[in-house]
Amino acid sequence: MTSTLQKYTDMALDFAPQIALAILTLIIGFWIISKVVSLAKTAITRSGLDETLAKFLSSVISMVLKIMLLLSVASMFGINTTSFIAIFSALMVGIGMALNGTLGHIASGVMLMIFKPFKVGDLVKIGGNQTMGTVANISAFNTVLKTLDNKRIIIANSNVTGNDITNVTGEGTVGVELTFGIGYGDDIDKARKVILDVGKSCPHILDQPAQGVVVGNLGDSSVDLATRPFCKPEHFWDVKFFMQENVKKEFDKQGIGIPYPTMDINMIPQN
Repeated sequence: MTSTLQKYTDMALDFAPQIALAILTLIIGFWIISKVVSLAKTAITRSGLDETLAKFLSSVISMVLKIMLLLSVASMFGINTTSFIAIFSALMVGIGMALNGTLGHIASGVMLMIFKPFKVGDLVKIGGNQTMGTVANISAFNTVLKTLDNKRIIIANSNVTGNDITNVTGEGTVGVELTFGIGYGDDIDKARKVILDVGKSCPHILDQPAQGVVVGNLGDSSVDLATRPFCKPEHFWDVKFFMQENVKKEFDKQGIGIPYPTMDINMIPQN
């Protein structure tokens, strides 16, 4: 019994310096890692990248450094870390295959945060169906749009980057595309003046670029007058609805008709 106790005591004394050094290494290592991660997060944020991306990248840096620290401490006890690295690598490959779609969304989220095709608050159209809304949030996995009728559209980031993106807000001002049809018998110049006067009465339409009215198309039953007043992006819908309503009212007052498709039917009498 005494010899066994003495044996364990000798082993403890032999390993005591290594254990103490390992504990000291962990304490100092974790402290250094926290400082490095904090500095990295600050540098990433100052570079202009999104805050969400800064947090994501700093967490990745923290995880990698901690794994390296633990492997270093393990090697201090003579443990062969090669097998651990092989197992960890195989585990990461398996996790990566299992989370293939999720990782794709994360990678797309990182691209959105780095290249910034839009930011929170921008009015955007995404995809072939032209899903339109104001960007409410950009996370690592998805982008959230808020529509005019107060609906929330959640789009996976890989679907965002994989589609056409139209940033309506991107240039600071936006042109509101509008078309008004008049009859072939109506006065084009009179209708043009009505549209321009209504535009001048709208408080959200900018003076520059100046609004113009042109003949956009000669349709089957109408002469289509096209106009593109410019405004701030946040007033896009206000201008669109204001112009449509008030141009119609002024056309009615001025006796300018807005035609609609008609069909003439000729009855041929049978003998």
